[in-house]
Amino acid sequence: MSSIPLAERVRPKTLDDYIGQKHLVGDKSILREMISTGSISSFILWGPPGVGKTTLAKIISNQLKRPFFILSAINSGVKDVRDIIEKAKSQKYFDSPAPILFIDEIHRFSKSQQDSLLGAVEQGIVVLIGATTENPSFEVISPLLSRCQVYILKSLGEPELNELLIKIFEKDTVLKKHSFKLEQTEALFRFSGGDARKLLNIIELLYNTQSNNQEIVINNKIVVDVLQENIAFYDKNGEQHYDIISAFIKSIRGSDPNAAVYWLARLIEGGEDPKFIARRLVILASEDIGLANPNALLLATSCFQAVNLIGFPESRIILSQTTIYLATSPKSNSSYEAIGLAIELVKKTGDQAVPLHLRNAPTKLMKNIGYGIDYKYAHSYEGNFVVQDFLPESLVGTTLYKPQENSKEKEIAAKLSALWGSKYNYK
Repeated sequence: MSSIPLAERVRPKTLDDYIGQKHLVGDKSILREMISTGSISSFILWGPPGVGKTTLAKIISNQLKRPFFILSAINSGVKDVRDIIEKAKSQKYFDSPAPILFIDEIHRFSKSQQDSLLGAVEQGIVVLIGATTENPSFEVISPLLSRCQVYILKSLGEPELNELLIKIFEKDTVLKKHSFKLEQTEALFRFSGGDARKLLNIIELLYNTQSNNQEIVINNKIVVDVLQENIAFYDKNGEQHYDIISAFIKSIRGSDPNAAVYWLARLIEGGEDPKFIARRLVILASEDIGLANPNALLLATSCFQAVNLIGFPESRIILSQTTIYLATSPKSNSSYEAIGLAIELVKKTGDQAVPLHLRNAPTKLMKNIGYGIDYKYAHSYEGNFVVQDFLPESLVGTTLYKPQENSKEKEIAAKLSALWGSKYNYK
């Protein structure tokens, strides 16, 4: 087999060969129009792994015939950024178009690294194309984000994966030399998870294990068997990213610290971004522990901040501490359930009028028509509490928050019952 990986051999060179993302590169779409006019501004491609972010950036550079610089945020620093900006300056003559600087995994760039890009982007020395699997709103500094459009890429669906399969069997010089029998694709597509690179890696693995056969067979059983036999190879390349994250979260939710730390180690050894792990812990602290232990959210938030400051390898200790704390905490999803019920209620009942007594009355006219009338200021009453209705009239008596069976929420339930009587009687 060729020493060049299959994913690289079949990488599309033009937009017409590019599979998926029709909302961005189809007829009369925004990026296709941008390329056809030759006028391109800085932007960030946000989407899951293996959907063609790097490929799209290279195609744009090729079609516009512009110099193309590429950096990976994993192994590049401020000096690398500045060196490329200097090269870009030296290659720009008079009205020549700006070179393209592509930064893969831009969400891993620190604030200082992102700051070093600002001037060059603002002055048009380079056109920045960033690629990220994380929400840019959280990972890209505001000044840089304000200078870039954000385009969202989607996971590939079954039709796109089918199209990719047909194309590689027809066009790849290595695979064309062999006979392939495609019996079933369910497992192939399931393990690919909408990721073209995963699909190509699996095909390459299937080829390597059957290359001595006259015919290479692909069916559900063979795919599962081959991937199970090559599990270490598969994990090392991040192919089970979402499965391992799922196991990690479910182990914490299930109060099993041994399993939780094991899956944490798998994430760390697999090269996972520590900020991604910490962010998931913050979400879990509220979704699965919530009011049963409010300190869980504080610790998880502190963990996220510490990981941002420190990085690996020391962050593994902070992540481990937080993981064990969350796994051994009492669990409650009452906050998660309450907001879910509330959102469903809003969708069902529409824009209910705010009761007059709850409305602000900053003008005399508003006061005259009853805004704020009969509102009872809680602090003016004994115990800083007085009975009054706060929901829209048609929804009075609706129960959204239901305390669960843990010591903290039992206290909450007792307090609410003491204040409100039958309105908050959870017995």
